[in-house]
Amino acid sequence: MTIRRRDERFSPEAPKRGRDRRSPIARDRGRVLHSAALRRLAGKTQVVGPGEDAEITGVPRTRLTHSLEVAQIGRGMAEELGLDPDVVDTAGLAHDIGHPPFGHNGERALDAVAAEAGGFEGNAQTLRLLTRLEPKTLEEGPASGLNLTRATLDACMKYPWSRSPGGRSKFGVYADDVEVFAWIRDPTDRRACLEAQVMDWSDDVAYSVHDVEDAILAARIDPARLAVPDDGLIALAAAAFAGEADELARAADRLAAFPPLRAVADLDAPGSLAAQVALKRLTSELVGRFVAAAVEETIATTGRECPEPTDDLVVPGWARSEVTLLKAAAVRWVMSDPVRLSAQEAERGLLTDLVGRLWDGAPDALDPAFRPAWDAAPDDAARLRVVVDQVAVLTDAQARSWHRRGEGR
Repeated sequence: MTIRRRDERFSPEAPKRGRDRRSPIARDRGRVLHSAALRRLAGKTQVVGPGEDAEITGVPRTRLTHSLEVAQIGRGMAEELGLDPDVVDTAGLAHDIGHPPFGHNGERALDAVAAEAGGFEGNAQTLRLLTRLEPKTLEEGPASGLNLTRATLDACMKYPWSRSPGGRSKFGVYADDVEVFAWIRDPTDRRACLEAQVMDWSDDVAYSVHDVEDAILAARIDPARLAVPDDGLIALAAAAFAGEADELARAADRLAAFPPLRAVADLDAPGSLAAQVALKRLTSELVGRFVAAAVEETIATTGRECPEPTDDLVVPGWARSEVTLLKAAAVRWVMSDPVRLSAQEAERGLLTDLVGRLWDGAPDALDPAFRPAWDAAPDDAARLRVVVDQVAVLTDAQARSWHRRGEGR
């Protein structure tokens, strides 16, 4: 049986010059942290676009700040569970690195336009970017992207499988990236590794709590509405996230009675210093509540202070239900706003049109870095994938700028 070394890289590398005592995983973290792909997340939509609500919130979250928060939450959980904190930290930094302009809205647009090339999925694009597109190494043979270790790449994979025929379900690898996928892990094993499960829960916690925090600061969510059980919110949560209505109702009651939430809801001056302090306390208490729930339940279920690699992260149902309600609040009062929905429709049209213009103008319309892949593409489906790769790396502002040029780049 072949032993898969966790610190092995897909493309062998010569020893690093000079004095460098970092572990291979710590070097992975440096590669992601210094990558252009991570920096671009500062210009990509989290819930609202960069700059939206800036006058109200001051500095709204972007995909970059969200990724930093996921990494920090995940690192703390890894330390509590006896896992390698650098693995989970790096996976948190990298987990959204494949997201296109305009967030999940852009993801839907690119999935539709790339249907004949296998579609588009942000998680699969993350693997593609880390192992192929982001420049770091250029040895003989195919490009290896950042050439991260097997352990780090596996921890980045929330959905370790290819796309199911005929479905839009989540997946983590495109058909032409199966070689590196099979090198990372057994392709028949659909269980995410323990580090990936920790990263995934950290992601859920970060965006459910922090997106609501931003929405309260932007006056899009009235905290008093969260502090009152709401049948409409419960119904939305059940429909949008497949939750159980009875458990969601109990979760609503618990959140309504949560003292830090009551403290925020009872303040008369939402923009005051006292209100901001109370809101920050609420977010901190919620993050701590959900992190502790998963750590304590995992230790209790496994009977081990330090779970083994074959163990799963165990998140109690009550915690998942509370997180689901917070997600639903963002959907109901932010993402379902008619103005926002109209803007999202325009964004999808922009990306669809941009892909068409770049296809017509390729390869000259593409960045020079994408020219070799275009020239090597064996058919139209592969060439379409190159164009989609080009569009996916753009920030929101770059997508708009390229589209305004009319003829592409």
